[in-house]
Formats: sequence, structure tokens, C-alpha cells
Amino acid sequence: MAEPTDRPIQPVTLAGRHVRLEPLSPAHHDGLVAAAQDGALWRLWYTSVPDPEGMAAEITRRLGLQAAGAMAPFTVFSEPDGRIAGMTTYMNIDASNRRVEIGSTWYARRVQRSGLNTEAKRLLLGHAFETLDCVAVEFRTHFLNHQSRRAIERLGAKLDGILRCHQRAKDGTLRDTCVYSVIAPEWPAVRSHLTWLLERPR
Repeated sequence: MAEPTDRPIQPVTLAGRHVRLEPLSPAHHDGLVAAAQDGALWRLWYTSVPDPEGMAAEITRRLGLQAAGAMAPFTVFSEPDGRIAGMTTYMNIDASNRRVEIGSTWYARRVQRSGLNTEAKRLLLGHAFETLDCVAVEFRTHFLNHQSRRAIERLGAKLDGILRCHQRAKDGTLRDTCVYSVIAPEWPAVRSHLTWLLERPR
């Protein structure tokens, strides 16, 4: 394994044709605000996207979790235009058991339903399995976030189960959380599937 599992995940830039993932920085603030404003994403009740006034606090929160070894946050840039398009993270890092979750992800409306998310997940999964030597990568989403569930299933992740009344949503309602995962033996087939999705004619 290239990186010891008892140390925090080191910041790294991951790049492809459609997307570039850079370690989150306070310098990305204004671009992230503009991305969140594309679709007023914070108004979606079943997910958590920072509003413009809360973006600085969210950046600070994610960087604090990074310092504690619990998260490795990224700013998402669309390519080839190089514009900031959203955020994503490795989170709930369990170094001793070599598990990680890909989550706290959101994208500007302009890049939704494009190849950007597929390639971002391919890069993150590839780094997790091939560099960090993970045995499993999780994805979690609200039971009622059908768009997110379809996107996760389209990647090739399988449903592990549903955590009932798992946590409170921002509107105070209780969230049932769907837990999906890809495990290491599945990664070669999932990698081929994601490559096909990216290369097929659109």
C-alpha cells in the first residue's frame, strides 16, 4: 500500500478530462458561492448545501475535520473551462479498517447530468482502492433523494441497507439514510463500467 493507513489522507489533486479535484482552500470561497448559486442548491430540503452566507463556515468546518484526520475535502473544477463547480470529500475515514466514505458532494446545476460526476467518482474510487488500499468505499444519501440514489447505483455501488431515523435533516425531519458501497474485489469491474460510461458516444 502506498500510504500507511494510520496517517491522515494526504491532500492530492486528481485530474481527468471533465473534472479536476483540488484540495479545498479558503481561496476557493467566491467560486464555491457562485457554484452554489447556480440552482440555489441550498434550498433542497433533502440534502445539505451551504448557502452563500454559510460558505466560509462550511470551508472552515471541512478543513477542521481534515486537520483531525476525519475528512479529505476537495473543490471540484469543471474542465476544460477550469471553473469551480462544487465540493466533494473523503469522509468518515476509518484508517484502521481501511474504509472511507465519498460524500458531502454537491455540484452546480450547469454540470449536473454531465460526465463530470462519473469521472470524479472514478478518480476518487481509483485513488481509494489503488493508492490508499481501501477494502471498501461507502456512499450515503437520503432515502428520498432519488436523483442521488440513481446516480450512486449507476456507478455500480450496491445497497448495504437503510439506517432508519438515522439523523435529523436541516428542516428538522428525521432522515432515513441509504448506505451503498463498492468493495475492493468489485473495483476492477466497476472501473471498467465507469470507463465505458465516460467513453461511450453521447
